[in-house]
Amino acid sequence: MTSLNATSDIVTSIAADALILGVDAEGTILAHPQVPAEALVPLQEAASLLDVKGKCCAVTVLPGTGTGARRVVLVGIGEGSARELREAAGTAARSCGKDPDSVVVAIPAADDAGYTAIAEGAVLGAYSFRDYKTDAEPAEGEEPWAGTAWSVAGASEAAIERASILIAAIAGVRDLVNTPPRDMFPGAVAAIAQELGAQTGAEVTIWEPEQLAKEGYGGILGVGMGSARLPRLVRVEWAPEDAKAHVALVGKGITFDTGGISLKPPKGMETMKSDMSGSAVVLHATLAAARAKLPVKVTAWLCLAENMPSGTAQRPSDVIKIYGGKTVEVMNTDAEGRLVMADGLARAIEDNPDVVLDVATLTGAQGVALGSRTSAVMGDDAIRTEVADAAERAGEDFWPMPLPGHLREGLESTVADLKNIGDPMGGMLSAGLFLKEFVGDTPWGHLDIARPAFNEGAPWGWTVKGATGHSVRTLVELFEQRAQA
Repeated sequence: MTSLNATSDIVTSIAADALILGVDAEGTILAHPQVPAEALVPLQEAASLLDVKGKCCAVTVLPGTGTGARRVVLVGIGEGSARELREAAGTAARSCGKDPDSVVVAIPAADDAGYTAIAEGAVLGAYSFRDYKTDAEPAEGEEPWAGTAWSVAGASEAAIERASILIAAIAGVRDLVNTPPRDMFPGAVAAIAQELGAQTGAEVTIWEPEQLAKEGYGGILGVGMGSARLPRLVRVEWAPEDAKAHVALVGKGITFDTGGISLKPPKGMETMKSDMSGSAVVLHATLAAARAKLPVKVTAWLCLAENMPSGTAQRPSDVIKIYGGKTVEVMNTDAEGRLVMADGLARAIEDNPDVVLDVATLTGAQGVALGSRTSAVMGDDAIRTEVADAAERAGEDFWPMPLPGHLREGLESTVADLKNIGDPMGGMLSAGLFLKEFVGDTPWGHLDIARPAFNEGAPWGWTVKGATGHSVRTLVELFEQRAQA
């Protein structure tokens, strides 16, 4: 099992598969209190011959001559901000050889935040999902790979503890989302949430299909009725006695999205196991608050359904009743996320939280507007600013977006209170306006993470291919700020 710890040893004396060192903008290997100056001399000579530069995430691998490591990985850290340290460590981690048993990271940082970033980046940059790889199974007589032991030189125990909590949360999201939809369906997610809640002290409540019908959760039921694997609503709550605030989270949990009767083209379905990313994020952000024992009450709502076409699936022009009574004309069954989220938001505000935040891979329009690395945040001005500021501190990219009032007219229906799609232009914004109808007067923010939640391209920084865990760090940062307010 992968482990993470701090070390106060002289790192060049530690036997390891790899030693990671930082390089500044001039190409100079950065001094570190636990790296003897004389050990840097031959490494610096080799780096100079190879014209090594310190551009952030630029990597050069050298033999570990003169150290206890098999190889030395030099990585540029740019200006050395926490964000750059995290990305540099993540990039370097992928150059430490296949399945290294041990890696030592000796990049200097100015404070605990820097060392936390280094630890996070290294472990998460090396993350891989191999549950279904047959070559990951040991051959007869071989010992199974036990994972990498990561040692961060100079880090405090507090920095390592915080990094460990964030790593567990982000890797947890990645594991859930990367799991094939055959095995990750609404009931399976609910069972996992229950198990993890018992481990961390969070209280978990599950609404089975019969209870959803009895209590009027028409959005979740409407989306999930086309699948043989029926929907669930899951409430996960961390409620410490000394809570200074109450944050409600609502996560979109479409475990697979075919588009329903409004069927997606085949290419559009290839990554649709990722449509449950919002629910995975709010689950693990809540568990992170519990593990850190933050004095903030966090209530997460996982709105879980599988959107399938069948004889029992909802149809375009059907009218459904959302929890609380509002009716929606379903014009496109592929605009399903907002339907399950409407149920979750309407229920979440009944608990009178200080703020409700929803997290969803909601619209393809998000990627058109902001690309594959920057998520959108909409909602009340103060909450939108709070989320964007938390993201900046956390090293994640969120961009504030408006909710223009004139787009609301496109959601008018002739037979129901609302339609589930608006005008074709500004689709990300009209989806936000749709959700706004279900939050009442509760301060609210809407996080559309459609593209950043799942990386279809090459790894970069601490972001690997596949599920990313994007937005977990932003939410935890927001919890911490609320705890201090």
